[in-house]
Amino acid sequence: MLRFGLFGTGHWAAETHAAAIDAHPGATLAGVWGRDPAKAGALAARHGVPAFDDVDALLGACDAIAVALPPDVQAEIAVRAAAAGRHLLLDKPLALSLAEADRVVAAAQAAGVASVVFFTQRFHPNITGFLAATAAAGGWQHARGTMFASIYQPGNPYGDSQWRRQHGALWDIGPHALSLILPVLGRVTRVAAMNGPSGLVHLLLTHDGGATSSISLTLDAPAEAVTRDFVFFGDNGIESVPPGDGSVLQAFGTAIDQLLEEIEAGTRDHRCDVRFGREVVAVLEAAETARAEGRTVEL
Repeated sequence: MLRFGLFGTGHWAAETHAAAIDAHPGATLAGVWGRDPAKAGALAARHGVPAFDDVDALLGACDAIAVALPPDVQAEIAVRAAAAGRHLLLDKPLALSLAEADRVVAAAQAAGVASVVFFTQRFHPNITGFLAATAAAGGWQHARGTMFASIYQPGNPYGDSQWRRQHGALWDIGPHALSLILPVLGRVTRVAAMNGPSGLVHLLLTHDGGATSSISLTLDAPAEAVTRDFVFFGDNGIESVPPGDGSVLQAFGTAIDQLLEEIEAGTRDHRCDVRFGREVVAVLEAAETARAEGRTVEL
């Protein structure tokens, strides 16, 4: 039974991380830490586990960590957890800078711990199968991705998230978009980016081998314009990424399954490990530079 220390107390931590860990037959919740002790106490009480007011104390009581915190907070805790020999089930983006992402990767590799970064789309079996088949088919020249979310409507649980308000769609849902495109088109080598109205950001990417992709993102779309659409174009025609065929809780349960497999097998090559998380952060950081300075950035 893998004992998880949960770091975070918000909606995502409570309704996804804690709920999925509690429901998983191979995992148990060892305790909760949060930046707000009252919220940590409430979430811990809901699951009948202790709340911790010290990060290292919770690390000492668990085998692995699950993190649902702002990315800069996550990165620091992940480094400490890896150094303590704890396995990592992290959220996207891995960090808010490439330097911090590199620290997490280095710590995980030095300690030999298993790691999984929860890019939600990548843990739906039908999407996993689609991406594998599409990548194997090859011959793709371009991909187009559109993710228009609307989190600032009354009652949305993420509307008050300060890191999302500060860093916007590029860093919040950009990782989801990249997690669907990179497995098929490969590593990004050049990045251009431009802002649009209402928090829109547009990316134009070049990949290894010369294929291109374009991605449009916002967290502040009109409610009637919310959409998720990913399409590949190439020698075999046009292929659209299907919607996930399961719930977020099922996807997180699959992430736990795969972390357990990594631990039991002693392998450290998960397709969504901290190294892939770092690859995504590199693209996001380059896009940030590209849109701020109005130039193309080489990777």
